Amino acid sequence: MLEKMHFMFDGALAKCCFSSTMKLKAILPLGAMLAALIISSCAPPSGGYDAAGGFSSSDAASPAESRMPLNAPAPERPGLATGWGAERNSEMSYTSFHRASSKPVGTDAIFYNDSEGIKAMSRAPEKVEPMQTAAGSLVEWGIKGGSGYLPAYKEYGYGRRLVGGSKGGSYIIVIKNRSKSALEIVASVDGLDVMDGKTAGFSKRGYIVDPGETLEIDGFRKSESKVAAFEFSGVSDSYANLKHGDTRNVGVIGLAVFTQKGVDPWTWSSGEVGRRNSASPFAVAP
Repeated sequence: MLEKMHFMFDGALAKCCFSSTMKLKAILPLGAMLAALIISSCAPPSGGYDAAGGFSSSDAASPAESRMPLNAPAPERPGLATGWGAERNSEMSYTSFHRASSKPVGTDAIFYNDSEGIKAMSRAPEKVEPMQTAAGSLVEWGIKGGSGYLPAYKEYGYGRRLVGGSKGGSYIIVIKNRSKSALEIVASVDGLDVMDGKTAGFSKRGYIVDPGETLEIDGFRKSESKVAAFEFSGVSDSYANLKHGDTRNVGVIGLAVFTQKGVDPWTWSSGEVGRRNSASPFAVAP
């Protein structure tokens, strides 16, 4: 069944994306102009990344270090990051959405790594259901791999959510709207906005998810019709490193949820529905 997701900008037309499993809606401020910006800013990285640095004569280097080339690349960081994967179809169309506030009603994060990294990051990870609620239970979300949801854990005594992956595997961010009104979802991977591949922030616009529907974000947007799949990679091969030369925020997937201006997302919550369903046509006399 075809599902929807949208993204938008206040007072402007927005776009909606389509794939084999869902329909995506997004908000953009200036239609074609912004689409062009997305295409250029999220283009696949060209050439390799030259990690500058190394050791200079003023560094206090050990004998082994002093024999290293001046421009030797930094050692590979362990664990996973997200690379620029295979191209996938994902059409978009425009819609409009006015945020109730410039600040999200809720945020959440999922940290990911390989099995060794998860053990190192947590004293006692406890396995949990892959889909967990966020933003006051307005949404539930998780990470799906090629053969189902990836194993998910909660860190003992801290509550941070962790997901296990493997290098070379692709993944999809799955978000379900549990409320009774449309929501705007701004998502990030490795500190980068999934819509334009640049630094993520609350001012960026995202996908719009209708009540009860599920959004699947399967890559960084390349154009109005294509995305580059999220693919687990080494840190040096990550999109964050190859495109921006910055790996400070690799290993985390972010979510920010915005409600619609003038709309209460819980107007027809399960509590209200339950009260109405239990109303009696003949009240018992006091």
